[in-house]
Amino acid sequence: MITSNARHEINAPHLPPPRGHFPHAVRIDGPAPLVHVSGLLALDADGRIEGPGDAEIQTSRILDSLETILAAAGADIDGLVKLTIYVTNIEDRAAVSTIRRSRWPDIKPASTLVEVSRLAADGAVVEIDAVAVVLTDNSRTAS
Repeated sequence: MITSNARHEINAPHLPPPRGHFPHAVRIDGPAPLVHVSGLLALDADGRIEGPGDAEIQTSRILDSLETILAAAGADIDGLVKLTIYVTNIEDRAAVSTIRRSRWPDIKPASTLVEVSRLAADGAVVEIDAVAVVLTDNSRTAS
């Protein structure tokens, strides 16, 4: 059972709020604290899709947001254990992989890439969610 003090909803500062009834992430404390990051779209500071239709621009923006959210939760990319990537065109797989590899050459979390017919915002062609383990517990979070 998860107690109320073991579950923390995370909303990262300097990012637009999520587009629904959910936080950016949920951190579960315990012997190996986990952070579950909600699906991320390439949103600019005003909550609009950045680079409509462009998988490279969107992937780069999403990875920036992911790093910000992990930091707000007391984690970082070294603790990434799982990524799920949704694309609206499977041909964008190479572009997404190239951006990931160039940003994180030594980080290889378990990954799934799925083609979907549509994402939750017009112009969105990439969405990513993640799970990370908190490797050092030097930060407590607040929503």
